[in-house]
Amino acid sequence: MTTEEIKTYYNDTKLSETRPDLLKAIELVNEPKIAVDCGCGSGSDINYLVSQGFTVHGYDIEDESISMCKERFKNNNKVILSKDSFSTFNYPRTSLILADASLFYCPESEFGFVWQKIHESLYTEGVFCGSFLGTDDTMAKPGFSKQNLWKNIMIFNEKQVKNIFKNYEICIFTEHKLSGKTSQGTPHDWHIFSVIARKEGIPFKN
Repeated sequence: MTTEEIKTYYNDTKLSETRPDLLKAIELVNEPKIAVDCGCGSGSDINYLVSQGFTVHGYDIEDESISMCKERFKNNNKVILSKDSFSTFNYPRTSLILADASLFYCPESEFGFVWQKIHESLYTEGVFCGSFLGTDDTMAKPGFSKQNLWKNIMIFNEKQVKNIFKNYEICIFTEHKLSGKTSQGTPHDWHIFSVIARKEGIPFKN
C-alpha cells in the first residue's frame, strides 16, 4: 500500500466500533490490566482499552500509524507506543495480547519465534484475542497480488490455527466467511478464524 492509501485506511478506521471479540476478551482478563496491541493502526482498540482502565503497549511497523497514535494519545501516560515489527518488539509482561487482522502479516520464517515471544509475555491465564487468515480468503488465492498490501501474508487452515493454541484453553473459536467489497470497491471474499484463548499454566512446547 502507498503512504496515502495507508493514511486513508487509518483515517477510515480511527473511530471504528469495538469488535465483539475484544469486548468478550476483556471479561476474561485478570489484574494487572496490561495489554499489547500488535499492529495498532489508528489506535481505535487502544482508545477502548484505555477507557477500560488498561495500560496499553501499542506497536506498528508503519510510520503513519505511530505518528497518528502519538498525536491521539499525547497526553495519556497509559499508552506506550513504538515503531516495531512482530519480531523486533520487546513484549512486556502482559495480561492481554490483541492481534486483530495483523499477525498474518508476520513473515512465515519468523512466526515461530514471534509466537514464543507472545506466549512468554503472557501471564498465566493471560488472554490472546486475534485473528488468522483462512485458505478461502481472496488474499490466499494464487492470482492475488500480495504487493497490493504487504508481501508477507500467512495462510492458515483450522487445524493449524488450533494447533497454535495447544497450550491454551480456547474460549471462543469462530470461523467467518463472507463476500463483499473492500472500502476501495474491490470484490473480496473474507475467510477469517477469530480466536479468544487463555494461557494455561504449563510450559511452552514447540
